[in-house]
Amino acid sequence: MQPRMDFFAEAPQLMKYVISLNRAVDECGLDKGLLHLIKLRASQINGCSYCVDMHSREARDDGESEQRVYLVSAWKESPLYSERERAAFEWVETVTNIAEAGVPEALYDKGSKLFSKEELVKLTVAVAMINVWNRLCVTFHAVHPVPAAKAA
Repeated sequence: MQPRMDFFAEAPQLMKYVISLNRAVDECGLDKGLLHLIKLRASQINGCSYCVDMHSREARDDGESEQRVYLVSAWKESPLYSERERAAFEWVETVTNIAEAGVPEALYDKGSKLFSKEELVKLTVAVAMINVWNRLCVTFHAVHPVPAAKAA
């Protein structure tokens, strides 16, 4: 796959705002480990190899276990995630696929029990933010780094 364009070069002013919002999400106070996992899950759903690669590596660099990173795509069947993480994954999947059914009351109620109202807003903006990156990277074919041994 070849990149279609460098979206940073084509719309630098707008991308500065995207980066600014991304930085605000990263610094919003949600647990850094949780942010890595939800970014990874949304990127898996959206088929964004660039972001799956990046967020897998970042999660590992920040101390997440390989097993937990590998099993994010199968979180429903894995006992490795807390109730709060599981609720966050369900939130990510629902908000990422919002056109399918909106956000059901039962999920909102569950989320409200495990996250404060402020955290739900932050979580939703974090999901929206990774979805922006996924859409940019998938649309314009951002290519993740290839290890030197595999490049040939």
